[in-house]
Amino acid sequence: MKKFLSLFFIIGFLGLSAFAQQEELLFDSEEILEITMKFSVKKLRSDTNDSTFMDSFLIYKDSKGALDTLDVGLRVRGNFRKENCYYPPIRMRLKKKEGKGNIFDGNRNMKIVFPCSKAKNADSYIVKEYLCYQLYEQVSEYTFQTRMIRINFVNEDDKKGEVESLLGFLIEDDDKVAERFGGEIMENTKIVGTVLEDSAAIRHDLFQYMIGNTDWSSMYQHNMKILKLDSKTVVPLAYDFDMTGMVLPPYAQVSNLVDIETVSQRLYRGFCRDELMMKTIRDEFLAKETLLYAEIEQLADLVPSHEIKFMNNYMEDFFNVLKDDRRFNFNILSACRTTE
Repeated sequence: MKKFLSLFFIIGFLGLSAFAQQEELLFDSEEILEITMKFSVKKLRSDTNDSTFMDSFLIYKDSKGALDTLDVGLRVRGNFRKENCYYPPIRMRLKKKEGKGNIFDGNRNMKIVFPCSKAKNADSYIVKEYLCYQLYEQVSEYTFQTRMIRINFVNEDDKKGEVESLLGFLIEDDDKVAERFGGEIMENTKIVGTVLEDSAAIRHDLFQYMIGNTDWSSMYQHNMKILKLDSKTVVPLAYDFDMTGMVLPPYAQVSNLVDIETVSQRLYRGFCRDELMMKTIRDEFLAKETLLYAEIEQLADLVPSHEIKFMNNYMEDFFNVLKDDRRFNFNILSACRTTE
């Protein structure tokens, strides 16, 4: 009888633990996660690379308000922002066993997006880039999960040791996305855009046009991962949306490979597909118009009102193209690419 009771309590405890984990994992909530970090930005730049991490820690507040400290490894990542921003993009890896039994369970590796600069309005650009990920989740099945964070940050390079309050967000690791879909990420492989699954590719391409992004390539997997679902199906996984008309940061640059003057100008860079399918995907976007505007409005407490107005106006210009057959034919159907 005692053995039975012991087993009962063990099963009950495990059940409660599982329930506690199911209650909220990292990407289950849209609430801003408050974290504390302390490290040297200079050391991060000088002592880390694609394979070398430096030891640090992360303090987070769980859904009940309790604080917990996790040992983590940090390294720089990325290209443009790493070279041009005060805060470089970061890859974070939780030490073994640290990401178990808490909200990070199953997400030991992830990316952290910090603001680019220390300017007062730097957080607004972070919020707008985060918005792009949220918009993409509304129009495509194949996306990275994200979570907005408020970072109480102490830069060890600062002799005063002052705490900075920054907005940022976490991005799900590539392999976790692949795991969710039972696929694999195709690394170091050139993929011609026409090989991508048609409907997923059109949704991706229209989304990039919607946010004013030309800074991507499937062939060179630039700001895009390729997810292989089965032997015949590969789909795009888009990320890194700062160089866009929707975000419009001060450092935004237009590639000399495209014929536009500013990132706020839209240019459709998708490949030509079956016209009926392209029009069908257009109708999908039109059906989600109210939903997409609602995503913008949800961020009204995080950015100034003029930024909300700007994003709404920029989105409206996109939908005006979709609603006008002549403009849709000219800007999308006639502008699509036939060669890489």
